[in-house]
Amino acid sequence: MPASSTTPIFNNSPEQNAQLRHNWSIAEVQTLFDLPFSDLMFQAQTIHRQHFNANEVQVSTLLSIKTGACPEDCKYCSQSARNKTDLETEKLLEVENVLATAKAAKEQGSTRFCMGAAWRNPKARDMPYVVEMVKGVKALGLETCMTLGMLSSDQADELQNAGLDYYNHNLDTSPEHYNQIITTRTYQDRLDTINNVRSAGMKVCSGGIVGLGEESKDRASLLAQLANLSPQPESVPINMLVKVEGTPLSDVDDLDSFDFIRCIAVARIMMPKSHVRLSAGRSAMNEQMQAMCFLAGANSIFYGCKLLTAENPETNQDIALFKKLGINTETIDFGDQQQQTTNLRTALVNEENKELFYDASV
Repeated sequence: MPASSTTPIFNNSPEQNAQLRHNWSIAEVQTLFDLPFSDLMFQAQTIHRQHFNANEVQVSTLLSIKTGACPEDCKYCSQSARNKTDLETEKLLEVENVLATAKAAKEQGSTRFCMGAAWRNPKARDMPYVVEMVKGVKALGLETCMTLGMLSSDQADELQNAGLDYYNHNLDTSPEHYNQIITTRTYQDRLDTINNVRSAGMKVCSGGIVGLGEESKDRASLLAQLANLSPQPESVPINMLVKVEGTPLSDVDDLDSFDFIRCIAVARIMMPKSHVRLSAGRSAMNEQMQAMCFLAGANSIFYGCKLLTAENPETNQDIALFKKLGINTETIDFGDQQQQTTNLRTALVNEENKELFYDASV
């Protein structure tokens, strides 16, 4: 039975609810999901304004630095070698090409540049190349983020030493639904990578995908898992499934738009200090739905026409929507990192480093 608009959820105010917690039960999260929509939105917006400028959105750009031929069996993914999609595999991008894309992203207003590779985990031979990418992007004055699959503690340390700010490793779905989606790595594998990233001193970007055929209790369980991480992830991408022909989930029922917006709002309430990213699936959302997501507490997006292999709204469309909503892009202050940036410029890859490029698809 949904909670009434007059029934307090936890017998306290939104201000008290905004305190960080790491002991959420699934039942408590479900209570939030069951609130009347307007009450949920009010509470999420109230908490959002306590920690962020409600009219600012952090903007990132995501680039696939190595596409396809991933050995994992994720049922949603076009890059899995086990799924019969039309995606063509690509080699690891040359470092200069990555840096040129990062520079263009910065000129378009991005403050963070994210690089993704379709690997189960990076091999030892991969690390020198991704390290050079991190150093080069950092030298441009951008925040850096990577998603390369599972990381060992040594690999996490190496990336942190190169200047990587964020590492993305999503939990994808609830522990209860996980084996219906992925069998080639465990939920604990994902938690171990997040722990290695934290131990190395990097920030965590971790969220999930909704619309995978899960039940509402699975969405509550996923958010409980994320919120109960200590510390909570600094960035929480909420993805709506992009259905790809040739994957086992290509015919799954669409998630109701209001159910998706509720996920954004509940994530904002539970993780009040995290950036909640409106991520994959935006190309299927009209302006009104995106506006509701921002009202629910989303304050991060990806710019650009593609997210790894999924479509994303064109940059100029986002700019036009921001203008309609009175939203500005969030800026970053590197402060005393300026000298570090200057030093890192000397590490930019040049023509003498051509030997760094090789076929990473095997």
